[in-house]
Amino acid sequence: MDDDAVFRALADASRRQLLDRLHDRDGQTLGDLCMGLQMTRQAVTKHLAILEDANLIATKRQGREKLHFINPVPINEIAERWIGKFEGPRLAALSDLKTRLEGEDQ
Repeated sequence: MDDDAVFRALADASRRQLLDRLHDRDGQTLGDLCMGLQMTRQAVTKHLAILEDANLIATKRQGREKLHFINPVPINEIAERWIGKFEGPRLAALSDLKTRLEGEDQ
């Protein structure tokens, strides 16, 4: 796995948005992914190519359509490698505490 390619791909907010959309509904076409975005079809295609090069998405031809699927493995590998160093359970407890405290203020 190329950590640099994954970090570069994740550094862009538009690409993260595309990944979020695939997380919500996997197996979307380019047309589906373009819907509601303030980007041209060509821009979305370029972002998808970067995500595919970083192995963050996979594609599958189904007839005339090309479906896009999220690949969570590279993100998980980065999380295990980097977050594990910083004591994941302790960070999870602090995150839970923060969520609870912020929830009481609302």
